[in-house]
Amino acid sequence: MTVDFLITGASGFVGSRVAAAAHRKPGVRVRHLSRRTPPPGAEPGASVHGDLADPLSLRGTCAGADVLVHCATRVGGDAETVEAVNDLGTRALVEEAARAGVRRIVYVSTAAVYGRGPFRGVRPGEVPIAPASATSRTRAAAERHVLDAGGLVLRPHLVHGEGDRWVVPGLVWLLGELSATLTGCEALQSMIDVDTLGRAVVAAALSPAHDGGVHHVNHPEPVGASDLLGAVGTLLEEPGGGAAVDVATALDRAAGKPLALHHLGMLTVDHWFVDDAFWKDLDCSPGEGFAAEFRRAAPWYRSFLQGRKAS
Repeated sequence: MTVDFLITGASGFVGSRVAAAAHRKPGVRVRHLSRRTPPPGAEPGASVHGDLADPLSLRGTCAGADVLVHCATRVGGDAETVEAVNDLGTRALVEEAARAGVRRIVYVSTAAVYGRGPFRGVRPGEVPIAPASATSRTRAAAERHVLDAGGLVLRPHLVHGEGDRWVVPGLVWLLGELSATLTGCEALQSMIDVDTLGRAVVAAALSPAHDGGVHHVNHPEPVGASDLLGAVGTLLEEPGGGAAVDVATALDRAAGKPLALHHLGMLTVDHWFVDDAFWKDLDCSPGEGFAAEFRRAAPWYRSFLQGRKAS
């Protein structure tokens, strides 16, 4: 029996891995929701035209789909556009899925809906939703639309691997901004490799044990700030120019710089989310963990950072 997947955001960092994992699954037929017209020669039926910012364009997009996997997100930009895509667009998409008789809806959200932290060993439902940005607020609203329809919401925290332009590159930028590396950082972060996340999303979408509700999707072992800094250090000849400062000094240097303070949070504030139930009975391993997976991605990170520096 063939299971028809419709995937949104399939060209993005996470969505592309979800699409790749779905294509590898026997008995799964994959279509992508795309704002763009398919190029000449594209496989017929491989994509469906629809724009989350235009609810009327979503009419008919879910026809024939058994599973909707929603990975599309607008990150940043003006508040009106973010709301139109993440909140109102998701609502319209979920309504269309209901009209089409889609059996499963899976939304790839983010642990950022919980807010700033600290969070240490937090399980789903143990702390309230308290988003601190327009992007996170509208993603929390998107979650509610999916949950109200009986769907499954997946909340990873930090996602790393080839294609990451935010987590590891953000820490590299931070050390350059501080002109130093950091000492005395003891925070724990939940993380997951993007390829593992893609496989996990598809496995959950197909799993009878993961029907609806909220799950955290991260590697079970949190990553310490010292390990993150050590990884960044392998990408640079002299992280932070060879100097070192403590957290208090770093906070002083970052004062008035919201982006620097945000990245400092990766090193100074616990964001450790627990969900043993997610991986239980799931046809997917949580992966080898940060150290091994980062080593494989390191050549890509070096190339990306060198290219960005050259430009």
